[in-house]
Amino acid sequence: MARIDFHSNVADKLLYCCRLSRKILASTESAGHLRSIVIVGTPKELQDLDTLMWTFSNTDFLPHAWLDQDAAQETPIVFVNDLDQLKDSVVLHRDVLIYLKNEAPHQLDTLLERFPRWVEVVTTQEYELLAGRERYKLYRQMGHELHHVDQAKGS
Repeated sequence: MARIDFHSNVADKLLYCCRLSRKILASTESAGHLRSIVIVGTPKELQDLDTLMWTFSNTDFLPHAWLDQDAAQETPIVFVNDLDQLKDSVVLHRDVLIYLKNEAPHQLDTLLERFPRWVEVVTTQEYELLAGRERYKLYRQMGHELHHVDQAKGS
């Protein structure tokens, strides 16, 4: 069964995503392999995140590409706007999926077979908190292992 983490009350979703990605990439699997990340968001979020990943730190570089780019196979972070793109994709990324959207993903169980770690990032915006709570309830009803990290509590 996959693990789904909800990171809620995040002040800046995209900056948080950069920091989280940096942390994930700094860790390695037990076999010593580098981690890989798929980030799913709206086109606007991903465009802004693309820019931010180049500028958020003077000392860190977060290599990233869009799923349809040739470099996606060799890049540890891949941006995806539509989860349906992953169905037919041969991209090797299978470690962590960071989900930035508000709507519940379709065919979650199929996606969780591919991504054993799923991270949802939810801001302090009321509409995002409400949508996040609905997804949390849905995932719990489906029987998934859920973890909550409330950034308002300094966790």
